[in-house]
Amino acid sequence: MHNDLFTIGKFTLHGYSAMIAIGFIVGMALCILKARKEKKNEDAITDLGLICCIVGFLGGKILYLIVDYKTLLSNPKAVLGFPQIFSGFVVYGGIIFGFIGVLVYSKIKKINAFEYLDFMIPFIAIVQGFGRIGCFLAGCCYGAPTDSFLGVVFPEGANALAGIKVWPTQLFSSAGDFLIAGILLLFSRVNKKNGNVSLLYVILYGIGRFFIEFLRGDAERGNVWLFSTSQLISVIIVPLAIIGMLVINLVKTKKVEAKN
Repeated sequence: MHNDLFTIGKFTLHGYSAMIAIGFIVGMALCILKARKEKKNEDAITDLGLICCIVGFLGGKILYLIVDYKTLLSNPKAVLGFPQIFSGFVVYGGIIFGFIGVLVYSKIKKINAFEYLDFMIPFIAIVQGFGRIGCFLAGCCYGAPTDSFLGVVFPEGANALAGIKVWPTQLFSSAGDFLIAGILLLFSRVNKKNGNVSLLYVILYGIGRFFIEFLRGDAERGNVWLFSTSQLISVIIVPLAIIGMLVINLVKTKKVEAKN
């Protein structure tokens, strides 16, 4: 809710950027510690973390520009200038591009993409959780007006609707991301089939994102038919992920039965 943490000369540290950085450091540190414990390839984990960060940034920005193409065409500097280029992202763009980045890297290095994606995805959810706290500090991704006791009031100058009570959708999303991370870590202990943890993330995140969109108040993000852009993506990817999990487990079960 207070995005400017401190200023030194012309440099201002923003809460959003700080939380993204903290989330990345915490997520990578926990991931590497787990990799050492389970004797995973630390170099591959580090490389994939950096790749997900870079291509995730690009993917989130590209999808944002697609959704907000009118602003891009009418005033490019408003979205591509400095420091505007470091704000305005669509999370799904980052997820999709990050997934593609993992596939490409894994193909080049000849490692199992889903094995490493399954290992890293809970920590990616942790990074997202910190990122949403950053959204709250910046006032972006804000909720619709509400009379609920859970509502919060943003000050003047925030990106959110200021001076009225709105849903703290950023904090709801953050709590959901941390919860997803916990569920995935527990699930990974009992299910070792490659791809299941990653697909469960898609299912849980997609469902949560679909419903949180009903509380969002930043309607300028674009709509497709009755759905927001993110809801439409959720409607598409959640059933596909469910089908993917069913196929993975059915194929694995048949292979086990065939061996017996």
